[in-house]
Amino acid sequence: MAVSTGVSHCGVCIREAPVFDSASAAVDYVFPWNTLLTRLKFHDGLDLVPTLIPLMQAAYTPRADELLLPVPLSNERLRERGFNQAWELTRRLAQAGSALADPHLLLRVRDTPHQLGLKRTEREVAVRGAFAVNALRQPEIAGRHITVVDDVMTTMATANEISRVLKQAGAARVHLWCFARTPL
Repeated sequence: MAVSTGVSHCGVCIREAPVFDSASAAVDYVFPWNTLLTRLKFHDGLDLVPTLIPLMQAAYTPRADELLLPVPLSNERLRERGFNQAWELTRRLAQAGSALADPHLLLRVRDTPHQLGLKRTEREVAVRGAFAVNALRQPEIAGRHITVVDDVMTTMATANEISRVLKQAGAARVHLWCFARTPL
């Protein structure tokens, strides 16, 4: 959600502060972007990714020492789609800039149901305990600025759960960088 110049927090974040420190979205999740992202995720629309990258880059520029992590998919969802759209965005954003990307540091340790149609509280319950940091690589998180990349942020349930896990692992800051944000 865009905020006015000079304003750092939206009203929702003032009332109920998210676990993450900041977030950037290129566009609102409305037509035509919602249609394009549906095609990307569910209709093998990888050809759309290069079109999305410049818009995401216009919304945020990571620091050179930031670590970009995609929101991980479960093995089942990865088999269904054949790719992780968040990783496809993350790796191209890293290639276009100077930040490092890693698809194996943040793990999805539990499959969750599709979140379409779930209310915020239902989504929070669904993703609780679904993510973890690779235990052998936890020292790589300590003191780091982490940017988590995803295609869409809706209720912030996934973003908050991942941020909680990363901060428990020692991340200094967690930023969310998504292509689209569902308008409130």
